[in-house]
Amino acid sequence: MSDDRHPLFKPLIFLGGIVFGFGLGFSQMARPEVVLDFLQFEDFGLLFVMFGAAVVSGIAFAVMPRIRDRAPLTGDRYERRLKPFDRNVLVGGAIFGVGWGLSGICPGAAYASLGVGNVTILWALAGMFLGAYAQGVYRSRATASDAAPAGAD
Repeated sequence: MSDDRHPLFKPLIFLGGIVFGFGLGFSQMARPEVVLDFLQFEDFGLLFVMFGAAVVSGIAFAVMPRIRDRAPLTGDRYERRLKPFDRNVLVGGAIFGVGWGLSGICPGAAYASLGVGNVTILWALAGMFLGAYAQGVYRSRATASDAAPAGAD
């Protein structure tokens, strides 16, 4: 992250977060019971919310590189950054899905859920932070153990 970004970069990111949070609250997606109803095939409202978001994002990703060669606030080039489909993506996605199914909430919606008065979501947020910390410790130990034999030669 460089300091030569446009002065409106952080305020617009903040504004985008407000719009995102408002949208989650307005669409009822910040309520775990609504998400759990979707996961149990009882309410398909989440499907329409996700479809609407995918359409808007898809149009933006398709149109913006044709209009400009660089992002207006960061100056970064528009380019595709593909992550390979590997074991980490599969295992991480499965763990995320289990957590989503157990709690009925994903990270973005969890923060929005606080805004609509769901204080008990703090338990899920604490679990997310603990899980992310545990993964970070695991990853750093795995990286250190992979590097140790190479340095011993």
